[in-house]
Amino acid sequence: MTETERTWPNTIITRGGSSVLTLALGLFMATSSWAFSPSEQADGERLYGRYCAHCHEGQVKRAPHREVLSKLPAEMVLHSLEVGKMRVQGWIRTSGEKRAMSEWITGKKLPPPSDKEATVAGFCEDAPGIFSIEDGAPQWNGWGADGFNTRYQSAEQAGISADQVPHLKVKWVFGLPLDFRASQPTVAGGRVFIGSVKGRVYALDAKTGCLYWSAKTSGGVRATMVVDTLPGTNPPRYVVYVGDTEANVYALDARTGKQLWKVDVDDHPLATITGTPKTHGNRIYVSTTALEEVAGADPQYECCTFRGKLMALNRFNGKLVWTGYTLPDPPAPTRKNAIGTQLWGPSGASIWSSPALDPERNRLYAATGDNYSDPASLTSDAVVAFDMRTGKLLWSKQFTAGDAWNVGCEMDEDINCPEARGPDLDFASSPILRILPNGRRVILAGQKSGVMHAIDPDRNGEILWQHRVGKGGLAGGIQWGSAADAKQVYVALSDIGMVPISDSDTGWAVRLDGSVGGGMFALDIESGERKWYVPPVSCEGRPKCSPAQSAAVSALPGVVFSGSVDGHLRGYATDTGEVVWDYNADQEYESTNGVQTRGGSFDGPGPTIVDGMLYVNSGYGFWGGQSGNALIAFSVNGE
Repeated sequence: MTETERTWPNTIITRGGSSVLTLALGLFMATSSWAFSPSEQADGERLYGRYCAHCHEGQVKRAPHREVLSKLPAEMVLHSLEVGKMRVQGWIRTSGEKRAMSEWITGKKLPPPSDKEATVAGFCEDAPGIFSIEDGAPQWNGWGADGFNTRYQSAEQAGISADQVPHLKVKWVFGLPLDFRASQPTVAGGRVFIGSVKGRVYALDAKTGCLYWSAKTSGGVRATMVVDTLPGTNPPRYVVYVGDTEANVYALDARTGKQLWKVDVDDHPLATITGTPKTHGNRIYVSTTALEEVAGADPQYECCTFRGKLMALNRFNGKLVWTGYTLPDPPAPTRKNAIGTQLWGPSGASIWSSPALDPERNRLYAATGDNYSDPASLTSDAVVAFDMRTGKLLWSKQFTAGDAWNVGCEMDEDINCPEARGPDLDFASSPILRILPNGRRVILAGQKSGVMHAIDPDRNGEILWQHRVGKGGLAGGIQWGSAADAKQVYVALSDIGMVPISDSDTGWAVRLDGSVGGGMFALDIESGERKWYVPPVSCEGRPKCSPAQSAAVSALPGVVFSGSVDGHLRGYATDTGEVVWDYNADQEYESTNGVQTRGGSFDGPGPTIVDGMLYVNSGYGFWGGQSGNALIAFSVNGE
């Protein structure tokens, strides 16, 4: 066995390579012993029927129906099979098979294979230019704008006052690759750093949108990037830290995009990075999760062996300093399923989001997901605290017990569904650390259950208050994250609705329910009391539309911003909830790099606010909303 081969229960895989000896994974696949003749390999319809239809014809609620997929560009479906969300399903399919499926599903032809990326255009005249970060200069660096994940920008850093918000207009638009998702923009040193799930990083001029450089990554980039100075360097060496969907961490030169180092931080074949790293001192803190929730749908897959982890790396070279686990013990054999496949556990309790830094206490606070298999643990669906120096798990506060779940639970033959059969109400959003005027410290954590929790980090997570804002569910509750100023936490509700409908071609389909989901809340941080609530705007009857407010929210003094699946980005007055600004992004744009660009649904990352500008991604179509590829930059009066 070579160095690149990893052993997994009855599975040998080369990660990032082309060799797969045996693999039976996920929603598209059957056993590896199935083979096709050359003529069948190019038959997209047959391949779809054998590997895809079981889930994409209605079996799995969260799998987009073929009717939705047919509206996408063929490149987007192919990308998903190669390096995107469905890459584990594409591993045992040849390049020709993946292309054939993508073309049949969408009814569109793919262009000939090419190494060129159309989005890499519109370069700045002085590229790569000069890059520096002055002390105190405006920036939004990473997911939450600060180490506490508050998603709140001060007036000085924002450069936009509340009374200027109604005058925000589009200044420029950059066309991203045609895929569902992109990372949230990071802005530092006058540049915008953004990554694409297609596997590319861009550095743009913050004021004009011209391109300074672009770099290719092995996997897609969903996690927000972090920019920092290497300690002790003179002149300062500025580095962009990137995590990709193949669990690689990169250090790139912030001025040129040149790779300084690259490290694969997790040897599990399905490991991925979705949470934004944090930097402090000489270390970078990175969490990994895994796509085993999907792989568990296959009754021949030995579910499950991944356990959530948080790692500290040396920022100079990427070397591992320590690893902390959310599950104290590694998975062990448990039982065999109905067809004799060995199952493993405990597993899961992954960290999907960015941890909160607490240098004063030398702690990191992270929110965990559900378990993928039995037995359910005490650290799933929880907020956990790690020692920043050693990685030791200090305490854990669980909010939903017995939540072991994987996609197998949504199948008619739920052979791999855990006996616990949990509700899948994990934490998708980052915890927020806030210090009250009286000095009391509070962690705020929004859950897919629809509940905002406030706990005391100095008393091992003792509950201070809880407030339910919605009913919650698989894709419901509080999804991507809230924002908090000194007094209030601002919570957007998803609770997205999907309706089964009759379709003459497929016999079954789904559409978004335009009357269900959404709503904006302001809660008092000290007491949990609701200060105001603004109901959603129904879009019933409009195709590809939902009022669900799943995207992360962002705030500046006096205004909080929330994007909706209906394609609107709204600004709410923080004292009353009044909508003071409403922008509909569901339209086509002229882009600075000359590619075809349109906006659409808001989901996932929230707005980045810095130095008189607001930046936001538009076009998240995963749930059947309006897909697009726009990075939109707003300024006051578009100037």
